[in-house]
Amino acid sequence: MSLRILFFGTSEFAAPSLEALAAMPDARVVAVVTQPDRPKGRGRAPSESPVKQTARRLGLPVLQPERVRSRRFLEEARALEPDLLALASFGQIIPAALLDMPPLGPVNVHASLLPAYRGAAPIQRALLAGEERTGVTTMWMEPTLDTGDILLCREVEIAPDDDAGSLTERLARVGAELLVETVRLLRDGECPRTPQDPSRATWAPAIEPADAVVRWDEPAQTVRNRVRAMSPRPGAVTALAGRKMKLWRVDASEGAAAAAPGEVLAVSRDGVTVAAGAGVVTLREVQPESGRRMAASDWARGARLTPGARFEIVKEL
Repeated sequence: MSLRILFFGTSEFAAPSLEALAAMPDARVVAVVTQPDRPKGRGRAPSESPVKQTARRLGLPVLQPERVRSRRFLEEARALEPDLLALASFGQIIPAALLDMPPLGPVNVHASLLPAYRGAAPIQRALLAGEERTGVTTMWMEPTLDTGDILLCREVEIAPDDDAGSLTERLARVGAELLVETVRLLRDGECPRTPQDPSRATWAPAIEPADAVVRWDEPAQTVRNRVRAMSPRPGAVTALAGRKMKLWRVDASEGAAAAAPGEVLAVSRDGVTVAAGAGVVTLREVQPESGRRMAASDWARGARLTPGARFEIVKEL
């Protein structure tokens, strides 16, 4: 008899895990639980989550409760008689009433090597911190944030040109493979469980608007890490002559800049070189306010940018 799995997920990171479970020949995803459709874009039209889009393509039933701890949803979940709960980047804390429901347990796919980077934004926080390695962990869920026993984990190297988008894609594929392996081990009663060491825990809170603001008085590599962490969403923000601009791709070099942080040092066909608190930042791809993404050199030529201009730290978003 097929293993009955109730899947919880919302973001792009979760979609490959759902696809992998749906492809298991000895398992059946009985329903997919995802966040309600949210307004998005300039028109604020309701937008389906990546997991809902994936579920509909696979022909799987979708549930979208505002609160998974509501009595109505708990009754719906119980009626599905799941053998196992699988969760990846869902967006709500799962209550004990749900976690205790399936006989094989509740499994979460988390985009870090726990107990490092517990929380909502492990990928972006790892990039912000300049980490060179991260990974994926499957853990036994508890009704607290990312504290459950580690089941399996796999390390992933962060490439120098990774941003949050490319790293999320790679970790999502690894997470899908790890989840399938975990499910099979749980089914066979052979999955290891290792308690987390709370003394080694670090935190990855959700990204706030202030996290996207470029601070030119920081070292150049820190500026570059911020740009990488904020791409493709929400985009790292700076300003020039009172107009906001997003930075999508930059390089960083060490050394003294002999100029005030934020000051433009050079403009060339390779980009725009800007002084940082230590070292220099070369802008490669930017997006001016109300404009499109473009090469920084093209933008600088159109804006008639010259050395001596100075980027500002955005005060209000």
